[in-house]
Amino acid sequence: MSRTHFGFETVDERDKASRVRGVFDSVAPKYDLMNDLMSGGLHRAWKAYTVLVANVRPGQSVLDIAGGTGDLALAFAPKVGKTGRVLHTDINEAMLREGRNRLLDQGVALPTLVCDAEFLPFPDASFDLVTVAFGLRNMTHKEQALAEMCRVLKPMGRLLVLEFSKVAKPLEKVYDWYSFKVLPRLGSLVAGDDASYRYLAESIRMHPDQDTLKALMQQAGFGHVDCHNLTGGVVALHVGIKC
Repeated sequence: MSRTHFGFETVDERDKASRVRGVFDSVAPKYDLMNDLMSGGLHRAWKAYTVLVANVRPGQSVLDIAGGTGDLALAFAPKVGKTGRVLHTDINEAMLREGRNRLLDQGVALPTLVCDAEFLPFPDASFDLVTVAFGLRNMTHKEQALAEMCRVLKPMGRLLVLEFSKVAKPLEKVYDWYSFKVLPRLGSLVAGDDASYRYLAESIRMHPDQDTLKALMQQAGFGHVDCHNLTGGVVALHVGIKC
């Protein structure tokens, strides 16, 4: 029986996906509000930087994995124009529904698909850009998911992974206090769910640090990987190029 991490807990890896789904079923209705509260609005700047680095052009094909409430998909849609396409995907139907409704409220209709990043239902070399923002750490087999992202990219296509990472040492104590004392309390007060937000904090600590994730991306087939630390390493943007 294979074991994996669910936050700080060790669980049967067959159970992880359903437990993660339960977390995001719970947080979906308040996800955007909680993101603003938890990050002080910084998540918007991190995503804006990701869009800037992506440099999407008209006619390109973009796959947004773990797209959740649709921030990146909404930003990419006007950039690819009528000749391009953006696919908005997530493994969690509740999150995807929130994102689809938000996109429609903005007058943007995109293909929206429930899919598992570890088994992407797309042919080889289908996309110019693949993005995953704050979703990789919840995947059971990260190596397999990264290999799948590489597979569906065209040659010289790029993968952008925006994810919480290893914070700079001087910030560690205050960051731990905020993560394990403040975040669950916010979750309880605003979303009525402290356990899910405690899991989210724990999942950040169990996620590979900057150098480890860079190595995982290289092993998955990306010939060149850059890492951009944001906000003292609270978040990192990894950019991989498929050679």
